[in-house]
Amino acid sequence: MEVCTMANYILVINPGSTSTKLAVYEDQKLLFSDTVRHRDETLAGFSKIVDQLPLRLQAVLEFLETYCFEANRLAAVAGRGGLLKPLKGGTYEVCEEMLYDARSSTFGEHASNLGPILAFEIASKLGIPAFIVDPVTVDELIPESRLSGFAGIERISQLHALNIKAVSRKIARRLVQPPEELNFVVAHLGAGFSVAAQRRGRIIDVNNADNEGPFSPERSGTLPVKQLIKLCYSSKYSEREMVEHVTRKGGLFSYLGTKSALDAEERAVAGDAHAELVLRAMIQQIAKEIGAMAAVLDGQVDGIILTGGLAYSEYIVGNLRGKIEFLGEVFVVPGEEELEALAEGALRVLNGEEAKREYNCLFV
Repeated sequence: MEVCTMANYILVINPGSTSTKLAVYEDQKLLFSDTVRHRDETLAGFSKIVDQLPLRLQAVLEFLETYCFEANRLAAVAGRGGLLKPLKGGTYEVCEEMLYDARSSTFGEHASNLGPILAFEIASKLGIPAFIVDPVTVDELIPESRLSGFAGIERISQLHALNIKAVSRKIARRLVQPPEELNFVVAHLGAGFSVAAQRRGRIIDVNNADNEGPFSPERSGTLPVKQLIKLCYSSKYSEREMVEHVTRKGGLFSYLGTKSALDAEERAVAGDAHAELVLRAMIQQIAKEIGAMAAVLDGQVDGIILTGGLAYSEYIVGNLRGKIEFLGEVFVVPGEEELEALAEGALRVLNGEEAKREYNCLFV
């Protein structure tokens, strides 16, 4: 006799600064997805990101209506985890404490803070669980990785954990081994960069994607400290302006006036020597960070994974590969698999393959 199992329909929500990415999965199968764009002038009318909740919620409901999907068929809703307290990687059920931290921006304000709120708003009315999976504040650092070199300033784990964990699982499946038995250096290359040392499934060191590591299309990364201090005390910029310069107007943008790596690449190929130099410098800094993370893993590297939007570039990947392939096999997984990763994280819990984690248990 055949055993009939009910399908798990999962709604996933990934709020970004100017968009909301949405999808519905039937178990691991994508049924439909869309990206809802929010006009800058509309978002400018909200003083705080949490005030955008009615706008974003309406976008989710209209998405389901557009695809004629009845919400009462859902088994769970998974939202991208935002700036929350430090957590071990995994799938967490949304709770009141998490909602409070997301709404009040206790650990920082970001559009992804709307992820658990939106998931809960929908799930609670249906009597189903709301989850987040591998938020940006995943913290699995070993003690040595926390010391910055200056007492009183501790390094903070902030990274593209959702995609990094997802592509690591994908490559582990390709190698026919569980991720808990493998060591990877994973470089997520997007608007910001996260280069992580992952030892047996745990991210034991990573550059803070917001203000450390290689410079990226819009972030300056690690800077010469004395020169930075001098600039901060020059009265040329306010604190807010300095933060904006290093996190939104640094990197490629500061040198070339564009945040598009593709634009920079086209200029370099067309003979723009300055653009070529800037790209070579960025690639060199990425390679140096990968090498540093290989050292954190004591040189025991089962693979180097390049992911994120810039991994689509043959120019960047080709030049980077030449600098790092002596460290181990290079795997390229371009783009971001965040929607799929959210669905898979929720599904693992629904199927009993993984225990859900409790947010009120701070991971140390």
